[in-house]
Amino acid sequence: MSALKGRGERRDKPQITRTRDTTLPGTSVGAPTTDHIRYDLTGIEHQYDTLLSELPGTDVCFALKACPVDEVLRCLADRGAGFDTASPAEIRQALQAGARPHRIHYGNTIKSDHDIAAAHRLGVRTFATDSLEDVTAIAENAPGARVFCRLATSGQGALWGLNRKFGCDPEDAVRIMAAARSAGLVPAGLSVHVGSQQMTGEAWQQALDTLAGTLLALAGRGIVPDHVNLGGGLPALGYLDRRGTPLDPPLDKILTVLREGMEHLNGLAAAPLRFVLEPGRHLVADHGAVRAHVVRLTERTGPDGRPARWLYLSAGKFNGLYEMDQVTHPLVFPGRETDEHVPAIVAGPTCDGDDAYGGGRHPASVPRTLASGDPVWILSAGAYAPSYTTQGFNGIRPLPCVCVRGPEGLPLT
Repeated sequence: MSALKGRGERRDKPQITRTRDTTLPGTSVGAPTTDHIRYDLTGIEHQYDTLLSELPGTDVCFALKACPVDEVLRCLADRGAGFDTASPAEIRQALQAGARPHRIHYGNTIKSDHDIAAAHRLGVRTFATDSLEDVTAIAENAPGARVFCRLATSGQGALWGLNRKFGCDPEDAVRIMAAARSAGLVPAGLSVHVGSQQMTGEAWQQALDTLAGTLLALAGRGIVPDHVNLGGGLPALGYLDRRGTPLDPPLDKILTVLREGMEHLNGLAAAPLRFVLEPGRHLVADHGAVRAHVVRLTERTGPDGRPARWLYLSAGKFNGLYEMDQVTHPLVFPGRETDEHVPAIVAGPTCDGDDAYGGGRHPASVPRTLASGDPVWILSAGAYAPSYTTQGFNGIRPLPCVCVRGPEGLPLT
C-alpha cells in the first residue's frame, strides 16, 4: 500500500461538506441523521494513490458514471485524475470539477451527431468508437479529433459482462482505424473493457492478447497508435455474493497480469505507448456507505408453507442499491452487534418483488431485536449508488450525498 502524497489534510474530527442538497425536513447539514450516502474522500484519495503505485505511469481516467458526486470528482481532479465520460452532461460536470478538456475523453461508443458536436465545443478532442458509421459522424462533427477503437471482449469472469453492446472484432478495428485516418481523424488508440467487477486475471490476459494482435495488424497498415486504453473492470473488494459470502477477487494477480501485459505491448509497438485506465467502482465502492434505517423485521409464512423472516430497509434497488441482483453488501447495525442473530431475507421498501438481496432467496444474519427506525450502515455501496436511482418510485426520493474526511475513514456512527 502506498502512502498518501500529502494532498487532503487529515483532521482530528471529521469534516462534513455538502455536495448537493443534503438537508431533509427536520435535519441539519452538519450532522446528518437521516438516510444518505456517505463518502470518505481520504479513502478515495488513498485508493487512487495505491493504484498508481501498483501501475506506475498509467493515466487514470475516473469513470464518472460510477460516482457523479461533485466533491468526489473535485478530490480526484486535484489528485491528477482525468475522466472517462459518456455524455456532454458528464463532460460539463468534469469541467466544473476542475478537469481540463485534454484530461477528458468521450468514452461512450454510442453518441448522436448532436452530442459529438457538443463535446467538441466543450473542448474534448478524444472519442471512443467501434463502427464506421460512428467514425463518419465524428469526422463531420469533431473534425481532426483523436479516436480510439474499442475491441470486443467475452466479458467472461465479470459480474456484468458488457460483451454485446460495445466493441468490434480486430479485423473491423483495422478497417475503422484506417477509415478514421482517411477521414482526417487521428487513429490514436485501442481500448478494451473486460466487464465490470472482473473476477479473473485470465480475462485481462485474453484482452491483452487481442490488443497485441490488433496492434501488429495496424502496424501492417502503417497505423501506429500512441496509447492503449485498458478500460474499467478493476474490482472492488468489499462485496458479498448473493449468499453473503465475500467475493474475494484476485486483485494482486490481476495487477501482475496488467503490468506484464503493458510491458509486452510496449515491446511490440513501433513507438512508446501510453496506457490509460478507466476505474470506477475500484476507486469509490469500498469508500462509500449508505446510512439507512430499519423499516420492519417481520415473520410470516410463505407460499411454500414455511415461516420466513424479512428485514425491510429504507434503501434498496431503486434508491441506491440497483446492483443487488449480483452482489449484496455487508450490513452494520450500530449498538446491535452483540444481540442474538437470526436469518432474514433483506429487502428494500418498495412494492416491487425484485427489490431484495439475492433475489429474495438467501437470508442474511441480522439481530433479532431490530426495531423500526434503527440505523443500519450498508457498506461497499459507493459505486453507482448516486446514479442508479429512480427519481421517486413509490415516492421515495434519491439519497442525498455527504462527503467526509477523518483519520478513521468512513464513520459508522
